[in-house]
Amino acid sequence: MAQDPYFGRPEISNSDLSALQEMLHPKPQFGDKEYAYAFGTLLDNMITEPDKVDLFNLTVKYQTYRYTADDFELAKAMKRAYYKDPFAKMISDAADFQAISTRYNWLMNYNGFDFTLSAGTRCKWDLLVRAWKMGGDIKSTAAETQSQFEAACEHFGYFRSRAWYMDIEGTNKDMLIGISKKNQKIFKICVDRNAPLTDMSRKLYEHGKSQYEDLAFKYWLMFDGLKISA
Repeated sequence: MAQDPYFGRPEISNSDLSALQEMLHPKPQFGDKEYAYAFGTLLDNMITEPDKVDLFNLTVKYQTYRYTADDFELAKAMKRAYYKDPFAKMISDAADFQAISTRYNWLMNYNGFDFTLSAGTRCKWDLLVRAWKMGGDIKSTAAETQSQFEAACEHFGYFRSRAWYMDIEGTNKDMLIGISKKNQKIFKICVDRNAPLTDMSRKLYEHGKSQYEDLAFKYWLMFDGLKISA
């Protein structure tokens, strides 16, 4: 099956950092990881790229996963819940879906050491409103409460991804929007680089930034900066 051309691009993505994180610090896997990823892709496409979703054949473009009718019914129920949330509807009405951002010659710093990823960096947004200097990410989640969603965001490195996206595009605010697979509740977490240092939204940005700087430096160290000529 053909691959989404985005994933063949040469720039370093957050997924590359996640792969490195898993290689260096593997975590026990609970549940069906393949299903969780595939269902998240289905939900994202249903909301942001419905033209890729075939409701009759239960397929999603570029995906080989075999979805069931129950998967599609759940995703449709979650989409309805999403659009009933006033903020989710507001940002979606204004946003570009699946916009791509890139940044080259980006001078990063890790504990006082400057470095640059030679291939450049990239990200692909669920939601991006450039006029607002704001983006967002839609997440399917097994969480049933706000606190459970917050814990899941930390576990899966979502704050790192939001800071990475924000710094590539230059946005000031970001919103993680979770949709519960269990009860269709909507959870929101704001990340804000310009909030006071004591504000949780600023702390989450700084936390995510420190995480991506650490991984980006390790990526540079292992695959980029210390290349040895034959």
